[in-house]
Amino acid sequence: MSSASVPGQNSPVDPSSRRAQLLQQLQLAGREQSAATVMFHTELAAHQNLSATEEKALDLLDRFGPLTAGQLAQRSGLAPASVTGLIDRLERKGFARRVPHPVDKRSVLIEVCPDRLAALGPLFDDWWRALTELFSGYSDAQLETILHFLKEATRRQQEATARLTT
Repeated sequence: MSSASVPGQNSPVDPSSRRAQLLQQLQLAGREQSAATVMFHTELAAHQNLSATEEKALDLLDRFGPLTAGQLAQRSGLAPASVTGLIDRLERKGFARRVPHPVDKRSVLIEVCPDRLAALGPLFDDWWRALTELFSGYSDAQLETILHFLKEATRRQQEATARLTT
């Protein structure tokens, strides 16, 4: 994608307007944020001999509790066949384990190994301190707007990911 392209270029926005300039700046800032996020998680994961995908899968398991392989595939947007290999790698590395499903005896759940997951926590401390400092410069109303934007952007990106995987 060219940095000169403007999001919503099919919309009736005058390319020289302040809004068009803001949309272009938002697109560039979003791309920069995305790259910074990928690089941060790649480096963080490497500290534990994980891939960024493995680290993000652990995040999903941590936030949503034990999941079936199908649920992990759905939440991650990865193809089910890819998730099987992902789970195998996480098990081999000692970060996750398969356990019997308490209700559906034909199914297994994937859960994190809490002691191994705890080793990742301190790697986030510096980043969390920097974010906390950033948050302090915004009013509650501004934080609500930022939160709304992040949630809505995340939902739309998940939908875009699902469209790519089908």
